[in-house]
Order: sequence, then C-alpha cells, then structure tokens
Amino acid sequence: MTTVDSPAKRRPRDRVAKLVLHAVLAVGLLVMVGPFLWMLLSSFKSEGEIREVPPTWWPRRLTIGNYADLFDRLDFPAYFTNSVVVATAVTAGNLVLCSAAGYALAKMRFPGRGTLLGLVLGTVMVPGMVTFVPLFVLVSKMGLTNTFAGLILPFLVGAFGVFFMRQFIQSIPDELIESARIDGAGEVRIFWRIILPLCRPALATLGILTFLGSWNNFLWPLVIATTEDKYTLPVALALYSVGQNETDYGLLLAGSVVVVVPVLVVFILLQRHFVRGIATTGLK
Repeated sequence: MTTVDSPAKRRPRDRVAKLVLHAVLAVGLLVMVGPFLWMLLSSFKSEGEIREVPPTWWPRRLTIGNYADLFDRLDFPAYFTNSVVVATAVTAGNLVLCSAAGYALAKMRFPGRGTLLGLVLGTVMVPGMVTFVPLFVLVSKMGLTNTFAGLILPFLVGAFGVFFMRQFIQSIPDELIESARIDGAGEVRIFWRIILPLCRPALATLGILTFLGSWNNFLWPLVIATTEDKYTLPVALALYSVGQNETDYGLLLAGSVVVVVPVLVVFILLQRHFVRGIATTGLK
C-alpha cells in the first residue's frame, strides 16, 4: 500500500530542490559570464597588467589606451562596414530563402519532396571543413575571390535554416493556407502575407543564429579577402593584433569587446522572439 506525502511535508523538500537548482544555475551563469566579464575589464588594463600572473580581475588603473590604439591602427569604420554588409546580407538571404524552402517542404506536395528533405538533413551532418576546399575552388573558378559576392553567396541558404523553418511552418494550420487558395491567392502571396507574419518567432531565432555565425566568421573571409578593403572586423583584428614577436593582448581584448557588442544588441532586441521560437518550433 503506497503512502502519499502531505503538502506540508512536500513544501520543505520543494524549497530545498529550488535552492539547489538556483545554486547550480548561478554557478553555470558565473562559468559562462566569467570569461566575458574578464575580457571587458581587461580591455581597460595596460599591457603589462594583462600579462601578470596570477591575473587580476579589476584594473588597478583604468585606461582607454587599448581602444584608442584600436581606432588608430585599424581602419575601423571600413572593417566594421564590411562586417555589417556581409552579416546583414547573409542574414536577410537566410530569412527569405530558408523560409521559402521550408514552406515548400512543409506545405506543398510535389514528387521527390521526401528525398529532397533527406538531402537537406544529410548536409546538416556534413562538417563544414569537409566542404571548405571544394567551396573555395568553386568560388575561385567563378572569379569571386576578394569580392563581397564571394563572402556572401556561399552562405545565403543553410540546411539548418531550411529544416528549422520547415519544422515551424508545419505547425501552421493547413486551413489558413487552403482558405487563402480558395480566395484566389497564389503561393507567393500566401508566403508573404500569411506564412512570414506567422513565422516571426522562428525568423527572429534564425536571424540571431545566422547573424552571430556570419559576424564571427573568420576562416572564410580570411581566405577569400585578399586585400584590406574587403577585410571583415574579425580578420582585421586578428591580423593587426599579432606582431612579429608577440600578440598585443590589449588591442585584441578591446577589439573583441567591440565585436561582441553588436551581437548582444541584436540578441537583447530579439530575445523575446528568440525564446518563443525555440520553445514552439516543431510543436503542433
């Protein structure tokens, strides 16, 4: 015969469980935020203090010399503009094209749809480094090296984005689409007027992930951009912070803070939609 604990006995256990959970979450938060906090504080330290062992947390003497050096040594507006152009174009392309492909795979009936979906899922499992060299050879043969097209076109559509949008669009009732078709709306109009407005949470999520990946992309711009006028911010920061003998950590940390700020701004503006998109994708 089983016994059921009374609510009075469960309350102390629930409080302890909540305290343990909050403690674990607090430790996890410190582990995640700690390096970023140290990076921010260290960007206001002198080079000598940054290299001290053991490292210090709070700067003994605040200085903005690292940021001044960052803007003096780098053509910062040009590199920042290049990063904004590339990341914005890649993000916009993924939002439109991945949504269109996801809509087709989720709501349209055509021969080979299952095979096409299988191919999309198969490419998700292929590591990016496997396709890096073939992609570079293809872009080179097309004459797109050292161009914005070469930086943008290979990443305009992603397999993950297609699958992600397909899963979200599947949760949209078929009755809405059928009603629009009965009223005479074409597929393009249905996509722009019905599907995209209903996909705002998923679009926000995909936009944040795509912008983050494109903004922080280092290896591809390093290979494709051969002149300084096409450098993105991560590439310029990495090349100019490493000298002949040693790394300028102050410049590197200040630049890293500047690189992180736009991503944080985008996430803060879209975090409500981001959480909702993650929570509802794939649910029917």
